[in-house]
Amino acid sequence: MPAITLKLSVRDLTHDDLASCGWAGPPMHLAHVASALDRRRAGEIDYLAVCPPTGHPVAVGGVDYALVGDAGTLWQLTVHPALRSCGIGSVLIRALERRVMDRGLRRAELSVEEDNPRARKLYERLAYVPCGQRLEAWDTEGPGGAPVRYETLCTVMRKDL
Repeated sequence: MPAITLKLSVRDLTHDDLASCGWAGPPMHLAHVASALDRRRAGEIDYLAVCPPTGHPVAVGGVDYALVGDAGTLWQLTVHPALRSCGIGSVLIRALERRVMDRGLRRAELSVEEDNPRARKLYERLAYVPCGQRLEAWDTEGPGGAPVRYETLCTVMRKDL
């Protein structure tokens, strides 16, 4: 079967993009993303979208500069489920790493859930190394859209840029 090549671009995610990002998570998650975009004005974060020529995001993720003083913390990384394992996650992570370096920082960190070996394998392939574990928690939507607290054990991974 012949390979299909698709030209991708990376740009800042906007509030207008959220309407086409339903694949990225439930409405509560997208509300958190909208709040994160408001933090961009204060220079605390960057939030990027990887897009094909249609301009609609097929991958999104952010980097938070306020969590760790000497590193950018990559978070909320996701690729459209139908397009995973096509290299798009690597494009997103490399673009976020460039943003970290543009800030004069030379280290990136991220957390990966213990039960997500596929993502961990990607991060290891991109030279992230484990440096600890921590319990993380966030609000998500339960049955009927009711908010529930989700807790999970994560491996913290770092990369010198």
